[in-house]
Amino acid sequence: MNASDALLAAALAVRENAFAPFSKFKVGAAVQGLDGRIYTGCNVENATYGLTMCAERVALFKGISEGARRFRRVAVAADTERLTPPCGACRQILWEFCGDVEVVLVNTRGRIEAYRLKDLFPKPFDVSFL
Repeated sequence: MNASDALLAAALAVRENAFAPFSKFKVGAAVQGLDGRIYTGCNVENATYGLTMCAERVALFKGISEGARRFRRVAVAADTERLTPPCGACRQILWEFCGDVEVVLVNTRGRIEAYRLKDLFPKPFDVSFL
């Protein structure tokens, strides 16, 4: 796995579209469906912050809105020295729609780390509790 991987390249590229006038913290994400198709998203901030949408949820919801229902990998790209994992809300959404998917973190300097979602989110709440 390297930065030329199509999923990572898509996350890095869409990061440039982020609307982050308040935090200046641009994030890109890409999710890959089981059929190999890639869906991208970037963070979109709002002045109230609470209405801000994270890149991971934008990418996942885009995939769902285009008919995808199962996903094999997620990539998250940011321009930080320490690689940026999904926030708690995104981990919950990823778990519900992707299960124990591979989550690949990448920065603009080419640093890459891969995790299973269960390692980032060890005790998730899901439909099995309902």
